Amino acid sequence: MKYLRFIHPDTRSPIYGILEADKIKICRGEALWRLSETGDIIPLNSIDKYLPPVDPPDVIALGMNYRAHAAEIKQPIPKEPLMLLKATSSVVGHRDAIVLPKLAPSEVDYEGELVIVIGGKTRNITENEALDYVFGWTCGNDVTARDCQFQKDGQWARAKSFDTFCPLGPCIETELDPSNVKVQTRVNKRLLQDSSSSDMIFSVETVVSYLSNCMTLQPGTVIMTGTPPGVGYRREPQLYLRPGDLVEVTIDKIGTLENRVSAEQ
Repeated sequence: MKYLRFIHPDTRSPIYGILEADKIKICRGEALWRLSETGDIIPLNSIDKYLPPVDPPDVIALGMNYRAHAAEIKQPIPKEPLMLLKATSSVVGHRDAIVLPKLAPSEVDYEGELVIVIGGKTRNITENEALDYVFGWTCGNDVTARDCQFQKDGQWARAKSFDTFCPLGPCIETELDPSNVKVQTRVNKRLLQDSSSSDMIFSVETVVSYLSNCMTLQPGTVIMTGTPPGVGYRREPQLYLRPGDLVEVTIDKIGTLENRVSAEQ
């Protein structure tokens, strides 16, 4: 099933729904794993404001988890997952703006990614148990200010945590085989990333198990599984986001996450 979170066009309140074709079945409940259908149905085109499909307590991201990406940045294959954190205040939804921050507007890069949504409190689980704790999957964009990442800070927290630097959506798909799904990123309709999760160095099962042995994964935690090759700072010439750009992350069976770029006012 596909779960959406949006502003209800009548009540103007945040609400969940289940997407079926061009209609949405309205649900009641405050968390994805405790929803019930109300019997009300609205057309998909009546939504005027999408919300992030989950309100995560933590955003965990992985660095260098695609073989071809490791090759393009000329780094050896990591022996363990490379974990980093993004501020939850960076999370925005489908069709929200990616805002280029005043402090670092010039080298903001895209990173389209398959995103795991955790569905149950998870600690010290095995790889064989991992998928039992996954609620579903969504599209994500691990937006990064490369000058902060490589030149100014020497670590990645600020570079990846500016407001709006974690678009998620448009929906959560609960029925997906994560081992071989196509992941694509387009900027202004130009295809820049085109890969498959089959190129991941560490599988979803490995990642969820590994992270659960580092920390407790709370329900709603999102895990960004790494980006494929084709990032802007490794292109010739380098390609960074500019005001007016349209960034689209498309993943098989989930959909397309769209975000327009603007400058901070």
